[in-house]
Amino acid sequence: MDDPASRSAAENASGPEGDFTRATDPWALFAAWMAEAEASEPNDPNAMALATAGTDGLPDVRVVLLKGVDARGFVFYTNVDSAKGDELRENPQAALVLHWKSLGRQVRARGPVTRVTAEEADAYFASRARNSRLGAHASRQSRPLADRATLERAVEALAERYGEGPVPRPENWTGFRIAPVSIEFWQNGPFRLHDRVRFTRDGEASDGGAWRGARLYP
Repeated sequence: MDDPASRSAAENASGPEGDFTRATDPWALFAAWMAEAEASEPNDPNAMALATAGTDGLPDVRVVLLKGVDARGFVFYTNVDSAKGDELRENPQAALVLHWKSLGRQVRARGPVTRVTAEEADAYFASRARNSRLGAHASRQSRPLADRATLERAVEALAERYGEGPVPRPENWTGFRIAPVSIEFWQNGPFRLHDRVRFTRDGEASDGGAWRGARLYP
């Protein structure tokens, strides 16, 4: 028997008749695409290019891992004294792209950036491998390093210091959330006749503004 509620949820995610450019909920569509990417990408389906810029306006980009997503935005974690941390301090805005080659798809988003709560950062940090937690303490991210041995000695010293006890989150290590003002979904098409839809919000997220989708030319 046809379930109208289930059909409505599916259409919100993938659009009527499977046409994603007619979807109404970008978060449901992202969740559906991410699930497919997790099943098809050989490595790191959550890898995303993150673009920032400081006060000089010169763009900077690197690949980081998406570690959380919900209706509030996209979350990644880093050392706040890194190059990206410096740029976000000067200009708290960013853009991201996830590209899934196995599916011929991209998702783009951009918007203002804020820090996650200390509780969120603590919970994620505690979930990391122990050596990764030690590395977060040892690394003066983006700063000059004489040689690898210096870094390895720092990690060894921290391992000895903390022993088998807990490794606390460094004060200069936390998460950032990009609250998108736009989200675009792109599907590869033959002869570069790609399918694209861009969602923008009516009003502010805090006001519960609704998302509105518009199909774009390739």
